[in-house]
Amino acid sequence: MRSNLSTRRILVILAALFLSATALFAPGCGRSVRPAGNLDNPVLDSGPISGRLDNGIRSFLGIPYAAPPVGDLRWREPQPVEPWKEVRPCLAYGPSCPQVREDWTGQLDVGETSEDCLYLNVWTPAESPDDRLPVMVWIHGGAFKSGSGSLPIYDGTGLASRGVVVVTINYRLGPLGFMAHPLLSEESPHGVSGNYGLLDQVAALEWVRRNIAAFGGDPGNVTVFGESAGGMSILYLMTSPLADGLFQRAIVESGPLTELGLPVNKVPTLREAEKTGLEMSKKLGCDQAYDELAALRAVPAEKLLEAASTDNPFMSPINLSPNIDGYLLPEPPLEAFASGNTADTPLLTGINADEGTIFAPDISLEQYRTMLPFLYGGLAQEVLARYPAGGPEQVKPALARLITELGFAASARFTVECLSAKGMPCYVYYFTREAGDPRVRHLGSFHGLEIMYVFGTLDKVRISGLEEADLRLSKAMMAYWTAFARSGDPNTAGLPEWPSYEEGEAPYLELGEGILQHSGFFQEAYDLSLRRSGY
Repeated sequence: MRSNLSTRRILVILAALFLSATALFAPGCGRSVRPAGNLDNPVLDSGPISGRLDNGIRSFLGIPYAAPPVGDLRWREPQPVEPWKEVRPCLAYGPSCPQVREDWTGQLDVGETSEDCLYLNVWTPAESPDDRLPVMVWIHGGAFKSGSGSLPIYDGTGLASRGVVVVTINYRLGPLGFMAHPLLSEESPHGVSGNYGLLDQVAALEWVRRNIAAFGGDPGNVTVFGESAGGMSILYLMTSPLADGLFQRAIVESGPLTELGLPVNKVPTLREAEKTGLEMSKKLGCDQAYDELAALRAVPAEKLLEAASTDNPFMSPINLSPNIDGYLLPEPPLEAFASGNTADTPLLTGINADEGTIFAPDISLEQYRTMLPFLYGGLAQEVLARYPAGGPEQVKPALARLITELGFAASARFTVECLSAKGMPCYVYYFTREAGDPRVRHLGSFHGLEIMYVFGTLDKVRISGLEEADLRLSKAMMAYWTAFARSGDPNTAGLPEWPSYEEGEAPYLELGEGILQHSGFFQEAYDLSLRRSGY
């Protein structure tokens, strides 16, 4: 049995909603002029740049934060940018990282792609470099194989207007970001390979620490926030010694520890990831070359993407992902959280009410009943009783609820339980607003829907049925998110109180038609997940 879910299906769903803004993509900053040395022309450690001022928000697009990972730098740790002397206009997004292009509608198009893709974007409301405003760094989702920091729904203007500096980043994806291989590990000074996309994220955060003061940001007050694979990345970075001290707070939207309650994506060891790389090399015919690595580095990106584009079984679109290499990731993130080996980071996290609707495959009742023992062993009958399917038409709704509760909700609660036990303030949300558009109404509050509310980019989507309540909810979420970035506490004047997480009570805030307090965040699903995973 294999899931019929693909990146194509997810993109079709989202493409029906999101309207891309037209932009001229260029490889980072443009032609040079003479420097000035202020907020109009921030001076970075690599050289001065210029941007655009619009309604009090300055934007700087396509700033290189690492050298192009091309040629001999393919599958190496990110390297420093070649410095420049004169002002480089940064007015257009840099290319997105290579990925499978399945958005034939052109409405979720990431634009030009290139291996020369390690660029980031900054929006700032600062009036002086001395303002020291809170910083929010967005890590996009996309199953570690798609997405871009330049998508219109990630436009940072709205959040920046609330007094924060916003940064969105690109990082290497798919086989270029996460393929390991024994020969790559052999040439690495650390004896590892495969986590290049996460290393890019670390490099971007190091860039923020070195340079964000030039934009009026506070390098000592950085919040990372991300959704799906971006949220998963943040959980991984919270366990990594390489990211220690690079951020002070974290916001994780629908980013699960996949091995807890829905074990469809085991985080591989380095050796397991290397085995996958060997299989890819054989598939490409590079294993027969005199210099296998040189042959692999000569393969066009499109061919690499094709060789890596195998579906993951069951309900996950992830095929290549970070690995436990003992360097960037010392141990499986689930184990690190359970043992307290994480950064002491306040956390705001939550899920959408219908995460599972776009992930649930079309399978038969017999396949459903066969799958549960494979995933849950002796707990299969208990899982079936909680997520029953009496007939074929009930399978998909049951699976969708199982994925939402065991795959996403239990993980969110686990992370806040672990961090609150260390004395970290944590806040949990449950997003229940549904899209009014009849084309996607059956999907409910699906995976990723909250993003345009967080960024205040409702005006950048093609969606019917938007109401005043949607605008109010978006403003409230932006206020909560930026307040948390400012102080580690999302509470702000004029909005309902958001209680901090406490063990036992498990309070959370529902974000939907109204904003309501509840307790006991998915208690039964959480208990079941703990028993499945042995915690």
